[in-house]
Amino acid sequence: MKLTYRGTQYEKNAPVVETQPKEVVGRYRGLDWRFYGAKKPLYLQPRANLTYRGVTYQVHPTVANTPDVSVKPNAKLEPVETKAQSLMRNQVLKFKKRQKAMLSRATAEVKSH
Repeated sequence: MKLTYRGTQYEKNAPVVETQPKEVVGRYRGLDWRFYGAKKPLYLQPRANLTYRGVTYQVHPTVANTPDVSVKPNAKLEPVETKAQSLMRNQVLKFKKRQKAMLSRATAEVKSH
């Protein structure tokens, strides 16, 4: 299929996936409803090193097997209740701080009139 983008013509190379019908799952308005599965497993295209505006990136990068430094193996975990209490306390403090700021603005506005 010939396509055009900003005056440049190119050929669309869509991969052809062979499918096979699976068993009938159900009926909807008198028609069979079924899923189709691939005959052979799909595979990712090989990695490509591309450059956009001087920045190099990969289309299908490999996952590095580096350990996560954010998780410490012997870190002491907080109980869920303690974490929930601190989150609730912070939420209440933020709300009170916002209320205080609104009241001080309203007071300043009343005094200026």
